[in-house]
Amino acid sequence: MAGRMEFGPRALGARSILGDARRQDTQTVMNLKIKYRESFRPFAPTVLEEKASEYFEIDRPSPYMLLVSNVRKERCLTQPSRDGMPMLERLKVKRSDVPAITHLDYSARIQTINIKDKPDYHEVISEFDKLTGCAVIVNTSFNVRGEPIICTPEDAYRCFMRTEMDVLVIENLIFYKEEQPTWKESGDWRSELELD
Repeated sequence: MAGRMEFGPRALGARSILGDARRQDTQTVMNLKIKYRESFRPFAPTVLEEKASEYFEIDRPSPYMLLVSNVRKERCLTQPSRDGMPMLERLKVKRSDVPAITHLDYSARIQTINIKDKPDYHEVISEFDKLTGCAVIVNTSFNVRGEPIICTPEDAYRCFMRTEMDVLVIENLIFYKEEQPTWKESGDWRSELELD
């Protein structure tokens, strides 16, 4: 959670849940343990604008996550025969070196980020790139199924504590799940946070 809340159909880094696009289990873990929805639901990537063409067949910026492009062929992996393989099993097969954001047809709905428009988010992904050699992360809206995207710090903390997220960042504050007091539901979602 950083800066002003976004307006529009997508979370673009100000109210986002981020994940490692390189891990094959990221999609399932984020869907089941954080978003509380079906495990096969796809996620979109955010990629550094200056490196987007290294990962995707795209030749222009896509700052609002509205363009769909294929993952570059050299990053894709050959798939086993579809004969007799159930759809849910096909979804579990690794399709590229960024499997958490690669759909069955090798496409992705891309958000590019540049340093001018959102320097803090660009810096996060740049640091991830320095540490891992990957300039792509999973970006999904900061909410769970059936709830609106979080707005306030209280919303962020409540969502963090009710899910299996590991870390919460609100501006320059970092909260680690294992260091938080036990969470108690108050019964009334509008009431203040109730902590031990």
